[in-house]
Amino acid sequence: MSSPHINYRSLAEEAASPFLEHHPSTGQGPSKTQDAKANAAAAHIDPLGEHGLEQPLDENDTEHEGEDTPRNSGVMIHMVPETGRARWNHIEDLDSFFSRMYQYQQKHGFTVIVVDEMLQVLEFGFVVWLLTVVLHCVRFDVLFGDTPPPGNHTKTTLSDVIYPTGECIANFTWVTYLIVFIAAIYLGIRLLKMVYHITQYADIRRFYNSALHIEDSELDNFTWHEVQQRIRRVQAEQHMCIDKESLTELDIYHRVLRFKNYLVALMNKQLLPVRFHIPLYGEVVSLSRGMLFNIDLILFRGPGSPFQNNWQLRDEFAVRSNQTELAQRLSKLILGVALLNLVLAPVIFVWQLIYFSFSYANILRKEPGALGLRTWSNYGRLYLRHFNELDHELDARLNRAYDYADRYLNSFSSPLAAVIAKNLLFISGGLLLLILGLGIYEEHVFQVEHLLFILAVLGAIGVVCRTLIPDENLVWCPEQLMTAILAHVHYLPSEWRQQAHTTKVRQEFSNFFQFKAGYLLSEIFSPFVTPFVLIFVFMPKAIELVRFFRTFTVSVRGVGNVCSFAQMDVRKHGNPDWQLTSELEEMTRATAQQPQQEPQQQSLAGGKTEMSLLRFTLNNPEWQMPKEAKQFLRGVREHAVGELVQAKTSMVQENPLTNSLISFGTMGADYCSIANSVLTAQVTPQQVEISQSLRPGPGPVSGGFPVAASDFRQMLQQNLSASVGPLDSMRRLRLSRAEGRLEGPSDTLLYGLCGMDPRVGSSPLSVGVADMCLSALYLHELNQQKRQARQSRIDEAEDERPGPSLWPPRPPAAPSTAAGSGSRHTVITSKAAESTPLLGSIRS
Repeated sequence: MSSPHINYRSLAEEAASPFLEHHPSTGQGPSKTQDAKANAAAAHIDPLGEHGLEQPLDENDTEHEGEDTPRNSGVMIHMVPETGRARWNHIEDLDSFFSRMYQYQQKHGFTVIVVDEMLQVLEFGFVVWLLTVVLHCVRFDVLFGDTPPPGNHTKTTLSDVIYPTGECIANFTWVTYLIVFIAAIYLGIRLLKMVYHITQYADIRRFYNSALHIEDSELDNFTWHEVQQRIRRVQAEQHMCIDKESLTELDIYHRVLRFKNYLVALMNKQLLPVRFHIPLYGEVVSLSRGMLFNIDLILFRGPGSPFQNNWQLRDEFAVRSNQTELAQRLSKLILGVALLNLVLAPVIFVWQLIYFSFSYANILRKEPGALGLRTWSNYGRLYLRHFNELDHELDARLNRAYDYADRYLNSFSSPLAAVIAKNLLFISGGLLLLILGLGIYEEHVFQVEHLLFILAVLGAIGVVCRTLIPDENLVWCPEQLMTAILAHVHYLPSEWRQQAHTTKVRQEFSNFFQFKAGYLLSEIFSPFVTPFVLIFVFMPKAIELVRFFRTFTVSVRGVGNVCSFAQMDVRKHGNPDWQLTSELEEMTRATAQQPQQEPQQQSLAGGKTEMSLLRFTLNNPEWQMPKEAKQFLRGVREHAVGELVQAKTSMVQENPLTNSLISFGTMGADYCSIANSVLTAQVTPQQVEISQSLRPGPGPVSGGFPVAASDFRQMLQQNLSASVGPLDSMRRLRLSRAEGRLEGPSDTLLYGLCGMDPRVGSSPLSVGVADMCLSALYLHELNQQKRQARQSRIDEAEDERPGPSLWPPRPPAAPSTAAGSGSRHTVITSKAAESTPLLGSIRS
């Protein structure tokens, strides 16, 4: 497979035409090859030649003299493309095409999409009709019993309560006509949009059926990974993208997630308006769907945004001297969008209130405690997201961490709130019992005015109080739960290590994992908050946003402009604290004076580049990665193998890999099974060779490790839990939601540690999932080890210098604890009202 030609230059380093490919002037070999490819693509598109005429072949070509129709016979050959194949040549907007393909597969085909589109339009029409009827067509005096029915009936009928159509329309005011007129215009736009979407997805259905040979009835039997491989084969045959001979997995991910990757980088660089200060309250962390919609409109899709289309940044961003002018233009755009939001805030607020009320009314009737459940916030989803991670991959990863996160936050309780809640629960329970007892004795009790409202309030008080009272059988293990969360979400601040028991970490983590009630309130009131956040928080960052787009945008051949961080180039954007370096380099960097930091650092916090690269290679094992990426992954795996051999053959067992395996083995029964496979596997000659190449020592070692193994197993058994936890829900996922290929990657950290032990492959847990969990724990352990070593060297250097130290005293390190999981419990969640027809499905 040919590797993609990538231009890694930032826009700040581009010339006058930064987005054009620059071919070398010397060396005719490569240019001849590229010209031949271009001619072949052009011939494929226009088989009749440049002017639409049949072109004779070269008469001097005698290479095929033995053919039935020789080239020098004067016979012209007419090349006719196959029916249905030329249909997919040269698709102009591949971003939209691939995005619709992904949505088509995830939404289970054409029929489901059409029904969903139609019902969303009907929902809006139903809301407008219902409000109009309630406001102008209902006789509330008859409904409430203040006035007897017009016909002196003993029983009130529906016709007595509702006005006839003529009287109902006569009650309309000019405000009603104006609202109905605006709603009709919006409904017409939604209908046109629905028809457009249906026609687009009908085109996608033809592509699935004719090009990919996948029928809608079989769509759920294919994973996205399999669909992606078929797309690459179609590209090789029909050249959907004429700029490249073949598409890689990364090219397709870039097309689908181009703007999402920018948002992930902006979040990591703290350029999104997620933290703001409210007077008399303090700092608030929030990122509503309305805010995401406005950011997407300002930066990517709206008129005047930095992107002129789906794949190309505006040419002005390549010029160094006009960044002030671009920042002023962007500030005006943000201000205009904010003022528009401020004008429409009452309308959007009423719509959000009505829509969420309608969506959750039936849920709250059956499950009053649904608002006490938790959900991953939009801020948490964007903070924890990898580069080049599709929605279903992110959902699967966060679903596996849901159980641990819920138990972690539920383990905290306020003693004062618990005491108050117990007494309120006692009082509300007594009143509720009294009313129910009287109602059982005499049914007319329930006809007392406002009695049902009182019962509903007492029930709500009971639900809230029960959430504030801690479980008396709760086991306090915050550090273990936080380590298990880290294994699945992959990104947590390093400062949280050994601090999971503190209130500060609990409050920070609750920003990632918020109550459903808090999520609903933030979404309902976001129309009034969003304009001010855009003006006072987002608009002052205009100059930084311009610098970010100019510095961290690269042009990729056949793809267009993408965020340079999304290339996952560990050489250019890697963080040294998350990579393996020699001791000499560590000492040099620690003792050298700190250089003046650039306004925009080239690396990302939290090992975002390294983690994203590792996850992408596990989900797409066929991807031909660059040499630097191969060296990084091979270095991590070989370093882990060396530490495993050292632990098995010596008494020194305290290293990052052993700590990671202990934490990994206590996350569930299947995780423990894999960890035991790693521990009980014999040391192979290949592992010994790798270990000796990294750390030269004595001769070959034997296969067993009697002392180390017994101690290691004992440490695992002390923290072993029989709970499977989130794995149960993962087994119930549809096949279309699977991550990567079903058989899993063949070159992983686990296979290297086990020496290709077949017991790892036979585990019911996905090898890719387990390998990523262990790799995440291992990389965090390596990062922590390097931070501690650097801090020790700094402390030693400060002690040797005369005068007072500028560094604060270092707190003592707490002992390492393993990750664990508590007992199994069922959590009922609901995804109702996660999207509104007004804004669409805006997810981080």
